[in-house]
Amino acid sequence: MLLNGFASLLTLEMILLMFGGVIVGIIFGAIPGLSATMAIVLFLPITFNMGTTQAFALLVALYIGGVSGGLISAILINIPGSAMSIATCYDGHPMANQGHAQRALGIGVFFSFLGTVISLAIMMVAAPALASIAVKMSSFEIFSMTFCAIALVTGVGSKDVIKSLASAFFGIAMCLIGMAPVDGAIRYTFGNSKLLGGIPLTSAVVGMFAVTEILKTVGKKISAQKLEQRHREKIKGFGFSFKEFVGQIKNLIISAAVGLGIGFLPGMGGSLANQVAYVTVQKASKYPEKFGTGVMDGIVASETSNNASIGGAMIPLLALGIPGDGPTAMLLSAFTIHGIVAGPLLFKTSGPLVYTVFAAMIVCSLLMLVIEYFGIPVFAKIIDVPRQILFPVVLVICVVAAFSNNKIMFDCWMLLIFGIIGVVIGKFDFPRTPMILGLVLGTNLETNLRRALQLSRGSFAPFFTRPVSCILLLAGIFFIGSAIVRQFIALVKARKAADAADAAEAAKEA
Repeated sequence: MLLNGFASLLTLEMILLMFGGVIVGIIFGAIPGLSATMAIVLFLPITFNMGTTQAFALLVALYIGGVSGGLISAILINIPGSAMSIATCYDGHPMANQGHAQRALGIGVFFSFLGTVISLAIMMVAAPALASIAVKMSSFEIFSMTFCAIALVTGVGSKDVIKSLASAFFGIAMCLIGMAPVDGAIRYTFGNSKLLGGIPLTSAVVGMFAVTEILKTVGKKISAQKLEQRHREKIKGFGFSFKEFVGQIKNLIISAAVGLGIGFLPGMGGSLANQVAYVTVQKASKYPEKFGTGVMDGIVASETSNNASIGGAMIPLLALGIPGDGPTAMLLSAFTIHGIVAGPLLFKTSGPLVYTVFAAMIVCSLLMLVIEYFGIPVFAKIIDVPRQILFPVVLVICVVAAFSNNKIMFDCWMLLIFGIIGVVIGKFDFPRTPMILGLVLGTNLETNLRRALQLSRGSFAPFFTRPVSCILLLAGIFFIGSAIVRQFIALVKARKAADAADAAEAAKEA
Protein backbone atom coordinates (compact mmCIF):
# COMPACT_ATOMS: atom_id res chain seq x y z
CA MET A 1 0.00 0.00 0.00
CA LEU A 2 2.92 2.34 0.65
CA LEU A 3 4.28 1.70 -2.85
CA ASN A 4 0.81 2.33 -4.28
CA GLY A 5 0.74 5.56 -2.28
CA PHE A 6 4.01 6.69 -3.86
CA ALA A 7 2.70 5.70 -7.29
CA SER A 8 -0.38 7.89 -6.87
CA LEU A 9 1.79 10.85 -5.89
CA LEU A 10 4.52 10.64 -8.52
CA THR A 11 2.68 12.52 -11.23
CA LEU A 12 3.51 16.02 -12.46
CA GLU A 13 0.26 17.43 -11.10
CA MET A 14 0.77 15.98 -7.63
CA ILE A 15 4.46 16.95 -7.45
CA LEU A 16 3.62 20.55 -8.39
CA LEU A 17 0.79 20.60 -5.86
CA MET A 18 3.05 19.40 -3.05
CA PHE A 19 5.91 21.63 -4.21
CA GLY A 20 3.67 24.68 -4.04
CA GLY A 21 2.23 23.56 -0.69
CA VAL A 22 5.68 23.20 0.87
CA ILE A 23 6.72 26.66 -0.37
CA VAL A 24 3.57 28.27 1.01
CA GLY A 25 4.03 26.37 4.28
CA ILE A 26 7.64 27.59 4.60
CA ILE A 27 6.47 31.18 4.02
CA PHE A 28 3.74 30.86 6.66
CA GLY A 29 6.21 29.27 9.07
CA ALA A 30 8.85 31.94 8.52
CA ILE A 31 6.54 34.93 9.00
CA PRO A 32 6.13 35.75 12.71
CA GLY A 33 2.55 35.29 13.83
CA LEU A 34 1.58 32.95 11.02
CA SER A 35 1.95 29.19 11.38
CA ALA A 36 1.31 25.81 9.84
CA THR A 37 -2.10 25.79 11.53
CA MET A 38 -3.11 29.06 9.87
CA ALA A 39 -1.86 27.85 6.49
CA ILE A 40 -4.02 24.72 6.74
CA VAL A 41 -7.02 26.76 7.92
CA LEU A 42 -6.77 29.11 4.93
CA PHE A 43 -6.32 26.33 2.37
CA LEU A 44 -8.85 23.89 3.86
CA PRO A 45 -11.81 25.36 1.91
CA ILE A 46 -9.82 24.95 -1.32
CA THR A 47 -9.70 21.19 -0.76
CA PHE A 48 -13.51 20.83 -0.66
CA ASN A 49 -13.72 20.14 -4.39
CA MET A 50 -10.45 18.20 -4.60
CA GLY A 51 -10.05 14.48 -4.59
CA THR A 52 -9.04 12.90 -1.30
CA THR A 53 -5.47 12.21 -2.41
CA GLN A 54 -4.91 15.73 -3.72
CA ALA A 55 -6.46 17.31 -0.64
CA PHE A 56 -4.31 15.49 1.89
CA ALA A 57 -1.16 15.85 -0.20
CA LEU A 58 -1.64 19.64 -0.14
CA LEU A 59 -2.47 19.81 3.57
CA VAL A 60 0.47 17.59 4.53
CA ALA A 61 2.79 19.78 2.42
CA LEU A 62 1.55 22.89 4.25
CA TYR A 63 2.05 21.17 7.61
CA ILE A 64 5.63 20.03 6.98
CA GLY A 65 6.68 23.29 5.32
CA GLY A 66 5.09 25.37 8.08
CA VAL A 67 6.86 23.58 10.93
CA SER A 68 10.27 23.79 9.27
CA GLY A 69 9.91 27.39 8.03
CA GLY A 70 10.01 28.83 11.54
CA LEU A 71 13.78 28.37 11.72
CA ILE A 72 14.40 31.05 9.07
CA SER A 73 13.22 34.08 11.05
CA ALA A 74 14.41 32.55 14.33
CA ILE A 75 17.99 32.34 13.06
CA LEU A 76 18.16 35.50 10.98
CA ILE A 77 16.28 38.09 13.06
CA ASN A 78 15.90 36.32 16.43
CA ILE A 79 12.11 36.20 16.00
CA PRO A 80 10.64 32.67 15.90
CA GLY A 81 8.07 32.13 13.19
CA SER A 82 6.01 30.22 15.77
CA ALA A 83 6.34 28.84 19.29
CA MET A 84 7.77 25.66 17.75
CA SER A 85 11.01 27.51 16.90
CA ILE A 86 11.62 29.47 20.09
CA ALA A 87 14.62 27.37 21.14
CA THR A 88 16.16 27.77 17.67
CA CYS A 89 16.75 31.44 18.53
CA TYR A 90 19.04 30.56 21.43
CA ASP A 91 21.98 29.37 19.32
CA GLY A 92 20.81 30.05 15.77
CA HIS A 93 20.81 33.84 16.04
CA PRO A 94 24.15 34.07 17.92
CA MET A 95 25.68 31.92 15.19
CA ALA A 96 24.25 34.28 12.56
CA ASN A 97 25.63 37.27 14.46
CA GLN A 98 29.06 35.64 14.34
CA GLY A 99 28.90 35.65 10.54
CA HIS A 100 27.65 32.09 10.04
CA ALA A 101 24.04 32.67 9.04
CA GLN A 102 24.17 30.20 6.14
CA ARG A 103 25.79 27.54 8.32
CA ALA A 104 23.08 27.97 10.95
CA LEU A 105 20.38 27.71 8.29
CA GLY A 106 22.03 24.63 6.77
CA ILE A 107 22.18 22.88 10.14
CA GLY A 108 18.56 23.73 10.87
CA VAL A 109 17.31 22.60 7.46
CA PHE A 110 19.17 19.27 7.46
CA PHE A 111 18.22 18.26 10.98
CA SER A 112 14.63 19.39 10.41
CA PHE A 113 14.55 16.86 7.60
CA LEU A 114 16.11 14.11 9.73
CA GLY A 115 13.71 14.78 12.60
CA THR A 116 10.74 14.49 10.26
CA VAL A 117 11.98 11.32 8.57
CA ILE A 118 12.80 9.56 11.85
CA SER A 119 9.38 10.34 13.30
CA LEU A 120 7.64 9.22 10.10
CA ALA A 121 9.51 5.93 10.13
CA ILE A 122 8.49 5.25 13.72
CA MET A 123 4.95 6.45 13.00
CA MET A 124 4.48 3.97 10.16
CA VAL A 125 5.84 1.04 12.17
CA ALA A 126 4.48 1.68 15.63
CA ALA A 127 1.45 3.99 15.31
CA PRO A 128 -1.15 1.62 16.84
CA ALA A 129 1.13 0.56 19.72
CA LEU A 130 2.17 4.11 20.64
CA ALA A 131 -1.40 5.34 20.34
CA SER A 132 -2.54 2.69 22.82
CA ILE A 133 -0.03 4.14 25.30
CA ALA A 134 -1.30 7.67 24.70
CA VAL A 135 -4.92 6.70 25.28
CA LYS A 136 -4.01 5.18 28.67
CA MET A 137 -2.60 8.50 29.85
CA SER A 138 -5.29 9.95 32.09
CA SER A 139 -5.62 13.53 33.33
CA PHE A 140 -3.38 12.64 36.30
CA GLU A 141 -0.45 11.64 34.10
CA ILE A 142 -0.92 14.47 31.58
CA PHE A 143 -0.99 17.07 34.36
CA SER A 144 2.13 15.59 35.94
CA MET A 145 3.93 15.46 32.60
CA THR A 146 3.05 19.09 31.87
CA PHE A 147 4.28 20.12 35.31
CA CYS A 148 7.48 18.12 34.82
CA ALA A 149 8.11 19.76 31.43
CA ILE A 150 7.67 23.26 32.84
CA ALA A 151 9.93 22.38 35.78
CA LEU A 152 12.59 20.98 33.44
CA VAL A 153 12.67 24.07 31.22
CA THR A 154 12.52 26.62 34.04
CA GLY A 155 14.77 24.72 36.44
CA VAL A 156 17.52 23.14 34.37
CA GLY A 157 17.53 25.51 31.42
CA SER A 158 17.87 28.83 33.24
CA LYS A 159 20.52 30.85 35.00
CA ASP A 160 18.26 32.31 37.69
CA VAL A 161 15.78 29.65 38.81
CA ILE A 162 13.68 31.95 40.99
CA LYS A 163 13.15 34.48 38.21
CA SER A 164 12.40 31.72 35.72
CA LEU A 165 9.81 30.18 38.03
CA ALA A 166 8.25 33.58 38.66
CA SER A 167 8.08 34.17 34.91
CA ALA A 168 6.52 30.75 34.28
CA PHE A 169 3.91 31.18 37.01
CA PHE A 170 3.04 34.62 35.66
CA GLY A 171 2.40 33.02 32.27
CA ILE A 172 0.24 30.32 33.89
CA ALA A 173 -1.66 33.00 35.86
CA MET A 174 -2.52 34.82 32.63
CA CYS A 175 -4.24 31.62 31.45
CA LEU A 176 -6.77 32.13 34.25
CA ILE A 177 -8.19 35.13 32.40
CA GLY A 178 -11.44 34.43 30.53
CA MET A 179 -13.82 31.48 30.67
CA ALA A 180 -12.69 28.51 32.74
CA PRO A 181 -11.98 25.45 30.56
CA VAL A 182 -14.15 23.01 32.54
CA ASP A 183 -17.16 24.82 34.01
CA GLY A 184 -17.18 27.99 31.88
CA ALA A 185 -16.92 30.38 34.83
CA ILE A 186 -15.89 33.92 33.83
CA ARG A 187 -12.71 35.11 35.55
CA TYR A 188 -10.69 38.34 35.66
CA THR A 189 -12.22 39.93 32.56
CA PHE A 190 -13.16 43.15 34.41
CA GLY A 191 -16.28 43.37 32.29
CA ASN A 192 -14.36 43.26 29.00
CA SER A 193 -16.11 40.77 26.70
CA LYS A 194 -13.03 40.55 24.47
CA LEU A 195 -11.20 38.73 27.28
CA LEU A 196 -13.79 35.96 27.50
CA GLY A 197 -11.66 33.82 25.21
CA GLY A 198 -8.57 34.51 27.31
CA ILE A 199 -5.26 36.05 26.28
CA PRO A 200 -4.78 35.63 22.49
CA LEU A 201 -1.83 33.28 22.23
CA THR A 202 -0.63 34.53 18.84
CA SER A 203 -0.51 38.12 20.10
CA ALA A 204 1.33 37.04 23.25
CA VAL A 205 3.99 34.93 21.49
CA VAL A 206 4.58 37.36 18.64
CA GLY A 207 4.52 40.35 20.97
CA MET A 208 6.96 38.85 23.46
CA PHE A 209 9.47 37.93 20.77
CA ALA A 210 8.93 40.00 17.62
CA VAL A 211 7.76 43.33 19.06
CA THR A 212 10.12 43.06 22.05
CA GLU A 213 13.05 42.33 19.74
CA ILE A 214 12.16 45.28 17.54
CA LEU A 215 11.84 47.63 20.52
CA LYS A 216 15.11 46.41 22.02
CA THR A 217 17.17 46.78 18.87
CA VAL A 218 15.80 50.07 17.55
CA GLY A 219 18.69 52.51 17.36
CA LYS A 220 21.41 49.88 17.56
CA LYS A 221 23.88 49.61 14.72
CA ILE A 222 25.71 46.68 13.19
CA SER A 223 29.27 47.36 12.20
CA ALA A 224 30.08 47.49 8.49
CA GLN A 225 32.72 44.81 9.07
CA LYS A 226 30.20 42.36 10.47
CA LEU A 227 27.77 43.02 7.63
CA GLU A 228 30.54 42.41 5.09
CA GLN A 229 31.52 39.20 6.88
CA ARG A 230 27.96 37.93 6.67
CA HIS A 231 27.66 38.91 3.04
CA ARG A 232 30.69 37.01 1.78
CA GLU A 233 30.17 33.84 3.83
CA LYS A 234 29.81 30.74 1.69
CA ILE A 235 29.24 27.17 2.81
CA LYS A 236 29.75 23.75 1.29
CA GLY A 237 26.76 21.47 1.46
CA PHE A 238 24.80 22.21 4.60
CA GLY A 239 27.68 23.92 6.37
CA PHE A 240 29.04 21.12 8.54
CA SER A 241 31.44 18.22 8.09
CA PHE A 242 30.76 14.49 8.36
CA LYS A 243 32.78 14.45 11.59
CA GLU A 244 30.52 17.14 13.07
CA PHE A 245 27.47 15.15 11.98
CA VAL A 246 28.76 12.02 13.72
CA GLY A 247 29.32 14.10 16.86
CA GLN A 248 25.64 15.10 16.77
CA ILE A 249 24.15 11.60 16.47
CA LYS A 250 23.59 11.35 20.22
CA ASN A 251 21.83 14.74 20.26
CA LEU A 252 19.82 13.71 17.19
CA ILE A 253 18.53 10.55 18.89
CA ILE A 254 17.69 12.35 22.15
CA SER A 255 15.91 15.20 20.39
CA ALA A 256 13.96 12.93 18.05
CA ALA A 257 12.83 10.81 21.01
CA VAL A 258 11.70 13.92 22.93
CA GLY A 259 9.87 15.32 19.90
CA LEU A 260 8.15 12.03 19.14
CA GLY A 261 7.23 11.39 22.77
CA ILE A 262 5.79 14.84 23.42
CA GLY A 263 4.20 14.99 19.97
CA PHE A 264 1.91 12.00 20.45
CA LEU A 265 0.52 13.38 23.73
CA PRO A 266 -2.65 15.39 22.94
CA GLY A 267 -2.28 19.13 23.55
CA MET A 268 1.53 19.16 23.66
CA GLY A 269 3.28 19.34 20.27
CA GLY A 270 6.38 21.10 18.98
CA SER A 271 5.80 24.22 21.10
CA LEU A 272 6.93 22.23 24.13
CA ALA A 273 9.14 19.65 22.40
CA ASN A 274 11.75 22.11 21.11
CA GLN A 275 12.38 23.60 24.55
CA VAL A 276 12.42 20.30 26.44
CA ALA A 277 14.81 18.81 23.88
CA TYR A 278 17.07 21.86 24.08
CA VAL A 279 17.33 21.62 27.87
CA THR A 280 17.77 17.83 27.76
CA VAL A 281 20.62 18.06 25.25
CA GLN A 282 22.20 20.89 27.22
CA LYS A 283 22.08 18.82 30.41
CA ALA A 284 23.67 15.84 28.65
CA SER A 285 26.36 17.94 26.96
CA LYS A 286 30.03 18.03 27.91
CA TYR A 287 30.00 21.81 27.51
CA PRO A 288 26.60 23.09 28.73
CA GLU A 289 28.05 26.54 29.41
CA LYS A 290 28.47 27.10 25.64
CA PHE A 291 24.76 26.77 24.92
CA GLY A 292 23.30 30.11 23.96
CA THR A 293 26.55 31.31 22.39
CA GLY A 294 26.01 29.81 18.93
CA VAL A 295 26.78 26.09 19.17
CA MET A 296 25.55 23.54 16.66
CA ASP A 297 24.04 21.35 19.37
CA GLY A 298 21.31 23.85 20.24
CA ILE A 299 20.05 24.14 16.68
CA VAL A 300 20.13 20.36 16.26
CA ALA A 301 18.08 19.86 19.43
CA SER A 302 15.40 22.40 18.59
CA GLU A 303 14.91 21.63 14.91
CA THR A 304 15.10 17.85 15.24
CA SER A 305 12.56 17.77 18.05
CA ASN A 306 9.96 20.16 16.64
CA ASN A 307 9.93 18.30 13.32
CA ALA A 308 9.90 14.93 15.06
CA SER A 309 6.72 16.07 16.78
CA ILE A 310 5.01 15.95 13.34
CA GLY A 311 5.10 12.16 13.25
CA GLY A 312 4.29 12.04 16.96
CA ALA A 313 1.19 14.22 16.57
CA MET A 314 -0.03 12.16 13.60
CA ILE A 315 -0.04 8.94 15.65
CA PRO A 316 -3.05 9.70 17.90
CA LEU A 317 -4.80 11.40 14.97
CA LEU A 318 -4.68 8.34 12.72
CA ALA A 319 -4.98 5.61 15.35
CA LEU A 320 -7.42 7.24 17.79
CA GLY A 321 -8.95 10.24 16.03
CA ILE A 322 -7.40 12.55 18.64
CA PRO A 323 -5.32 15.48 17.30
CA GLY A 324 -1.94 15.97 18.93
CA ASP A 325 -1.59 19.68 18.09
CA GLY A 326 -3.14 22.56 16.13
CA PRO A 327 -2.28 21.42 12.58
CA THR A 328 -3.48 17.86 13.22
CA ALA A 329 -6.74 19.28 14.58
CA MET A 330 -7.21 20.91 11.18
CA LEU A 331 -6.33 17.64 9.47
CA LEU A 332 -9.01 15.92 11.55
CA SER A 333 -11.47 18.46 10.15
CA ALA A 334 -10.29 17.54 6.66
CA PHE A 335 -10.96 13.85 7.37
CA THR A 336 -14.50 14.74 8.45
CA ILE A 337 -15.11 16.97 5.42
CA HIS A 338 -14.10 14.17 3.09
CA GLY A 339 -16.28 11.63 4.88
CA ILE A 340 -13.49 9.69 6.57
CA VAL A 341 -13.62 8.67 10.22
CA ALA A 342 -10.19 8.84 11.89
CA GLY A 343 -9.69 6.28 14.62
CA PRO A 344 -8.92 2.63 15.31
CA LEU A 345 -10.76 1.39 12.20
CA LEU A 346 -9.07 3.86 9.84
CA PHE A 347 -6.32 1.42 8.85
CA LYS A 348 -8.95 -1.16 7.87
CA THR A 349 -11.55 1.09 6.23
CA SER A 350 -9.17 3.52 4.50
CA GLY A 351 -5.81 1.76 4.48
CA PRO A 352 -4.75 2.97 1.01
CA LEU A 353 -5.43 6.60 2.01
CA VAL A 354 -3.43 6.26 5.23
CA TYR A 355 -0.39 4.95 3.36
CA THR A 356 -0.83 7.65 0.73
CA VAL A 357 -0.63 10.19 3.55
CA PHE A 358 2.55 8.45 4.78
CA ALA A 359 4.02 8.60 1.28
CA ALA A 360 3.01 12.26 0.91
CA MET A 361 4.78 13.15 4.16
CA ILE A 362 7.98 11.47 2.94
CA VAL A 363 7.85 13.19 -0.45
CA CYS A 364 7.06 16.57 1.14
CA SER A 365 9.99 16.14 3.53
CA LEU A 366 12.32 15.63 0.56
CA LEU A 367 10.82 18.64 -1.22
CA MET A 368 11.27 20.72 1.94
CA LEU A 369 14.93 19.71 2.12
CA VAL A 370 15.57 20.62 -1.55
CA ILE A 371 13.66 23.91 -1.45
CA GLU A 372 15.27 25.15 1.75
CA TYR A 373 18.74 23.97 0.71
CA PHE A 374 18.67 26.01 -2.50
CA GLY A 375 16.99 28.85 -0.63
CA ILE A 376 19.73 29.20 2.01
CA PRO A 377 21.74 31.88 0.13
CA VAL A 378 18.53 33.81 -0.55
CA PHE A 379 17.28 33.55 3.04
CA ALA A 380 20.65 34.66 4.41
CA LYS A 381 20.44 37.96 2.53
CA ILE A 382 17.58 38.99 4.84
CA ILE A 383 20.17 39.64 7.53
CA ASP A 384 21.74 42.35 5.34
CA VAL A 385 18.51 44.29 4.85
CA PRO A 386 18.75 47.66 6.67
CA ARG A 387 16.82 47.56 9.92
CA GLN A 388 14.94 50.75 9.14
CA ILE A 389 13.37 48.80 6.26
CA LEU A 390 13.20 45.30 7.74
CA PHE A 391 11.68 46.11 11.13
CA PRO A 392 8.70 48.16 9.88
CA VAL A 393 7.87 45.36 7.43
CA VAL A 394 8.11 42.72 10.18
CA LEU A 395 5.97 44.86 12.50
CA VAL A 396 3.25 45.30 9.86
CA ILE A 397 3.23 41.54 9.23
CA CYS A 398 2.96 40.89 12.99
CA VAL A 399 -0.01 43.26 13.31
CA VAL A 400 -1.75 41.63 10.34
CA ALA A 401 -1.11 38.16 11.81
CA ALA A 402 -2.50 39.21 15.20
CA PHE A 403 -5.58 40.81 13.61
CA SER A 404 -6.28 37.85 11.33
CA ASN A 405 -6.98 35.45 14.21
CA ASN A 406 -10.19 37.03 15.52
CA LYS A 407 -10.56 40.07 13.23
CA ILE A 408 -10.55 42.52 16.15
CA MET A 409 -8.19 45.37 17.00
CA PHE A 410 -8.03 44.16 20.60
CA ASP A 411 -5.56 41.46 19.54
CA CYS A 412 -3.33 44.13 17.97
CA TRP A 413 -3.29 46.12 21.21
CA MET A 414 -2.41 42.93 23.09
CA LEU A 415 0.48 42.47 20.66
CA LEU A 416 1.85 45.87 21.68
CA ILE A 417 1.20 45.27 25.39
CA PHE A 418 3.11 41.99 25.38
CA GLY A 419 5.93 43.61 23.44
CA ILE A 420 6.25 46.22 26.18
CA ILE A 421 5.99 43.52 28.87
CA GLY A 422 8.87 41.70 27.17
CA VAL A 423 11.03 44.82 27.26
CA VAL A 424 10.21 45.56 30.89
CA ILE A 425 10.88 42.05 32.22
CA GLY A 426 14.09 41.98 30.16
CA LYS A 427 15.29 45.08 32.03
CA PHE A 428 15.00 43.12 35.28
CA ASP A 429 16.55 39.95 33.79
CA PHE A 430 13.35 37.91 33.87
CA PRO A 431 13.42 35.42 30.97
CA ARG A 432 10.67 35.56 28.37
CA THR A 433 10.62 31.89 27.39
CA PRO A 434 9.22 30.47 30.67
CA MET A 435 6.42 33.04 30.56
CA ILE A 436 5.41 32.00 27.07
CA LEU A 437 5.74 28.34 28.01
CA GLY A 438 3.43 28.94 30.97
CA LEU A 439 0.98 30.75 28.73
CA VAL A 440 1.05 27.97 26.13
CA LEU A 441 0.66 25.13 28.64
CA GLY A 442 -1.32 26.85 31.38
CA THR A 443 -4.76 25.94 30.03
CA ASN A 444 -3.67 22.33 29.48
CA LEU A 445 -2.29 22.26 33.03
CA GLU A 446 -5.50 23.64 34.58
CA THR A 447 -7.85 21.52 32.47
CA ASN A 448 -6.17 18.25 33.41
CA LEU A 449 -5.83 19.25 37.06
CA ARG A 450 -9.54 19.99 37.35
CA ARG A 451 -10.56 16.86 35.45
CA ALA A 452 -8.31 14.75 37.65
CA LEU A 453 -9.78 16.27 40.80
CA GLN A 454 -13.28 15.59 39.48
CA LEU A 455 -12.36 11.95 38.94
CA SER A 456 -10.82 11.67 42.41
CA ARG A 457 -13.63 13.65 44.10
CA GLY A 458 -11.23 16.38 45.18
CA SER A 459 -8.46 14.11 46.44
CA PHE A 460 -4.82 14.77 45.49
CA ALA A 461 -3.80 11.26 46.56
CA PRO A 462 -4.07 9.64 43.09
CA PHE A 463 -1.41 12.02 41.78
CA PHE A 464 1.03 10.19 44.05
CA THR A 465 -0.49 6.71 44.15
CA ARG A 466 -0.50 6.29 40.36
CA PRO A 467 3.12 5.26 39.52
CA VAL A 468 3.67 7.26 36.30
CA SER A 469 2.10 10.41 37.72
CA CYS A 470 4.11 10.12 40.93
CA ILE A 471 7.41 9.64 39.09
CA LEU A 472 6.76 12.67 36.87
CA LEU A 473 5.78 14.88 39.80
CA LEU A 474 8.83 13.86 41.80
CA ALA A 475 11.04 14.42 38.76
CA GLY A 476 9.64 17.94 38.37
CA ILE A 477 10.19 18.71 42.05
CA PHE A 478 13.72 17.32 41.77
CA PHE A 479 14.52 19.51 38.74
CA ILE A 480 13.41 22.65 40.56
CA GLY A 481 14.93 21.71 43.91
CA SER A 482 18.32 20.72 42.50
CA ALA A 483 18.46 23.91 40.40
CA ILE A 484 17.74 26.06 43.46
CA VAL A 485 20.42 24.22 45.47
CA ARG A 486 22.96 24.66 42.65
CA GLN A 487 22.18 28.34 42.39
CA PHE A 488 22.50 28.77 46.17
CA ILE A 489 25.88 26.99 46.20
CA ALA A 490 27.08 29.15 43.30
CA LEU A 491 26.03 32.32 45.16
CA VAL A 492 27.82 31.18 48.32
CA LYS A 493 31.00 30.42 46.36
CA ALA A 494 30.81 33.76 44.56
CA ARG A 495 30.38 35.60 47.86
CA LYS A 496 33.31 33.75 49.42
CA ALA A 497 35.47 34.54 46.41
CA ALA A 498 34.46 38.21 46.61
CA ASP A 499 35.25 38.31 50.36
CA ALA A 500 38.62 36.66 49.75
CA ALA A 501 39.40 39.18 47.02
CA ASP A 502 38.43 42.07 49.32
CA ALA A 503 40.57 40.65 52.12
CA ALA A 504 43.53 40.25 49.77
CA GLU A 505 43.10 43.82 48.54
CA ALA A 506 42.91 45.13 52.11
CA ALA A 507 46.06 43.19 53.08
CA LYS A 508 47.86 44.56 50.05
CA GLU A 509 46.93 48.13 50.94
CA ALA A 510 47.98 47.57 54.55
